[in-house]
Amino acid sequence: QVQLVESGGGLVQAGGSLRLSCAASGRMFGIGSMGWYRQAPGKQRELVATITSTGTINYADFVKGRFTISRDNAKNTVYLQMDSLKPEDTAVYFCNAYINRTPSSANAYWGQGTQVTVSS
Repeated sequence: QVQLVESGGGLVQAGGSLRLSCAASGRMFGIGSMGWYRQAPGKQRELVATITSTGTINYADFVKGRFTISRDNAKNTVYLQMDSLKPEDTAVYFCNAYINRTPSSANAYWGQGTQVTVSS
């Protein structure tokens, strides 16, 4: 059974940094695009950053220059380095990945989320 598990969330002061990790586990043929989304209270879920299996990256405008997404294919893990954090970055951060359980089909998977709280 495939699952994604996030870690690294917590409480940090404005201007500080956090590094989120998301590891995929279970039987799988391969992992395609991976990414991070976030959802704050009263807001809809929004894309933060994505990275393809070959390293192509896209960022949301509100995190450009502050966040860095990366992945380690050998460890089936995607990371999000968050620097210069702002109170408005406070949200639950979710990991997303497209995973091939077989060579011919892929499905989207979501982690349970990790809380990031930035105090002023």
